[in-house]
Amino acid sequence: MHCRLAIIALLFSIAVPRTCESADPTAVLKAIHAVQKEGVGNKAATQAVKTLSAAEADAIPAVLKGFTGASPLVANYLRSAVEAIADRQLADGAKLPAGQIEELVWDRSADPRARRLGYELLLRVDKSAEERIIPKMLLDPSPEFRRDAVARIIKSADANSAEPAAAETWRKALSGATDSDQVKHIAAALRKLGEDVDLAGHYGFLTAWRIIGPFNNEGLVGFDKPYPPEEKIDFDAKLEGQRGEVAWGDIGTEDAYGILDIAKSIAPHKGAVMYLTTTFESGGTDDIQFRFGTPNAWKIWLNGELLFGRDEYHRGMGIDQYQVGGKLKAGRNAILVKLCQNEQEDSWAQRYQLQLRVCHSSGIAVHQSRVSAANSLRPKSNVVAVQTQETKS
Repeated sequence: MHCRLAIIALLFSIAVPRTCESADPTAVLKAIHAVQKEGVGNKAATQAVKTLSAAEADAIPAVLKGFTGASPLVANYLRSAVEAIADRQLADGAKLPAGQIEELVWDRSADPRARRLGYELLLRVDKSAEERIIPKMLLDPSPEFRRDAVARIIKSADANSAEPAAAETWRKALSGATDSDQVKHIAAALRKLGEDVDLAGHYGFLTAWRIIGPFNNEGLVGFDKPYPPEEKIDFDAKLEGQRGEVAWGDIGTEDAYGILDIAKSIAPHKGAVMYLTTTFESGGTDDIQFRFGTPNAWKIWLNGELLFGRDEYHRGMGIDQYQVGGKLKAGRNAILVKLCQNEQEDSWAQRYQLQLRVCHSSGIAVHQSRVSAANSLRPKSNVVAVQTQETKS
């Protein structure tokens, strides 16, 4: 009892604890958070985890709150400590502070990893927790909780696929689904019922863009070279391109997953740089993520600010392959992407593609407050010519 009271009572001590009497979750957590890659701080963190693991169950909520801001390495240390406390206490016949843990599980602002771990602890002592919690997680920020909620609805819908309300049930499942396996399963079921499914809209893919190029990337010079669209977007401009004058044109896609296939639309596309731009209407300021896939080197700007770039080619392509954070302003936001293709002639190196969507950190799509004229387009043809003149060799 003395040890447990010492751990809770000395919550605001700053010294790293060495004994049970001086143990303090806040100070111990500080030592664990200080651990870095390549072993920096590992010795102190290991001792801190050992000290923390000796705490009683009352310390678990404080440790779960310690997940906030934790790196994956730190999170592993914390999970180890929480599981050690729970294993020992339950083996000794003690109770976990289930009420406090469940309160954290319901707190959407808490770290998703801590919430999930807390939920797992609840299941160990209360089998009814799943039935009480998961059905209410369909639109939760945590992808894991949402997946569980969607899975329950899918199971129910599969078992009642002949019911008149089956389509409504599938639509409900789709509202929280972002994992591709679940989305594909739901979409197939809806189409079997004769329902239209707009997957591009569901995911928040941007399907209509303006494009200009090609500019030179022979010898891979283009990634770091700032061509005029990086300085100013002027849709009336005629610019000097890789093989002649180039102008802005329209490019769009009707692909279910928003894939823009530049290689099939524009030639020459080897050793080339293309710029794509579109606008996104937001009803207010909003922290969002751009999630996209491409086998090409890329940079992305939001309202003139470079967010990130990656100078790498042909490492594959998949939905949500890259995730880049940004902050939308109220009104119209300008998105600019620089896409670079190298000169490899291998058959597997010919893809020149992009799929990009806007979503919350949860993966749920962010939709425009009012669809701009550009993004309301769903062109049937892929592209309007963007190279207006070619020089003669």
